[in-house]
Amino acid sequence: MNEKVAVYRKEHFNAAHRLHNDAFDEATNQKVFGKCNNPNYHGHNYELIVKVTGVPDAQTGFVIDLKELSDIIRENVLARFDHKNLNLDVEEFKSLNPTAENIAIIIYKILRPLINSEFDLRVRLYETERNFVEYPA
Repeated sequence: MNEKVAVYRKEHFNAAHRLHNDAFDEATNQKVFGKCNNPNYHGHNYELIVKVTGVPDAQTGFVIDLKELSDIIRENVLARFDHKNLNLDVEEFKSLNPTAENIAIIIYKILRPLINSEFDLRVRLYETERNFVEYPA
């Protein structure tokens, strides 16, 4: 069989961030980012969904072992992001605004080399129950 199947792993992490652009004055930062520009940061309960698409293995029937996928996410994403201040504790966000869009891109870049390149990978990140992003689009 050569039918592709998508499998998903849902994870959760909590993190704080501040949306801010040093090129903007304070009034512009406040106008653009609103309460997300709080100088003392604010937090989110992020929901992360990682989608892996491929042809199931003939011997196991798995696209990818979901325990293995969970371990990859836990060791490489959650360990870096969970209960962290993204601006201060995560190297990539010291020079990149930690918007949901940018967080999803960084998570994808972390995971892509760790998952077999024959599989398609997609990251969906919920910042709130109603606001989420997906990468690649």
